[in-house]
Amino acid sequence: MRIVSLVPHATELLFALGLGEDVVGVTHECDYPELAREIQPVTRDVLPADLAAAEIDAAVRERSERGESIYELDEELVRELEPDLIVTQALCHVCAVSHDEVQALAVTLPGPPRVISLDPKTYGETLGDVRTLAQATDAKDAALDLIARTARRADIIRLAVRDVPRPRVAALEWLDPVFVAGHWTPQLIEMAGGEDVLGFAGEPSAQSTWELVAAAQPDVVVVMPCGYDAARGLVEAEEHAERLRAVGAQHVVAVDASSYFSRPGPRLIDGLELLAHILHPDRVPSAPAEALTVAL
Repeated sequence: MRIVSLVPHATELLFALGLGEDVVGVTHECDYPELAREIQPVTRDVLPADLAAAEIDAAVRERSERGESIYELDEELVRELEPDLIVTQALCHVCAVSHDEVQALAVTLPGPPRVISLDPKTYGETLGDVRTLAQATDAKDAALDLIARTARRADIIRLAVRDVPRPRVAALEWLDPVFVAGHWTPQLIEMAGGEDVLGFAGEPSAQSTWELVAAAQPDVVVVMPCGYDAARGLVEAEEHAERLRAVGAQHVVAVDASSYFSRPGPRLIDGLELLAHILHPDRVPSAPAEALTVAL
């Protein structure tokens, strides 16, 4: 089978299911696992490089209002790759090529290829995507194994934090303007032994205000700018240190959102373990990645 993946989390999932050798095209942002970097990218980012957070937000809004994506698809290259399956998503126009554009292209290709859209809004739906891809690729045994291993790790965390006091948590997905993380993130916070005081499980991330963040009185603020790693998240947090200081939280940390929170793929379980370590280091003494403390 020849597969083109137009979403980074789908690429990660295909590799986790043992289908990496079948992937012939990916996005320019597919950077995990390392082998994904060696596959031909079929997209490019139309935004200029090195924009500040506020500039990115403004550019995304402008293109969205015109009905345009921030990704450009190399349709001719996709045609040359002759895919049997194209995996895309319609959940977030910021994260992928337009779903309608993919569908329009697919019907003109030989076959035509099957198009699967992965659009999870909750933690449970991210696991459902494992089954969806497995059914389309005859990888059911690998899917059952992946789901079972993920469930065991989640159960370990739930047991470790089941009787602890729950700190109040604010998860911020962008800082200029400030956005509150939604979708699966509030569930991860709850599973990790916290109380999300701003986000709503299954609902989109939402723009807020710094005044509302402060009014929620979080004990912990997790800075997780969408698409950024922990180092870039720390830079963003330091640039907004005065705002964060005014929130009054006891602890502010920056995490690798791109790897563990923004993408609803196999590494969400790592994100859960990282959150549990941040909130309850005595109960969960190790984590799959470092959380960088923001000095306020």
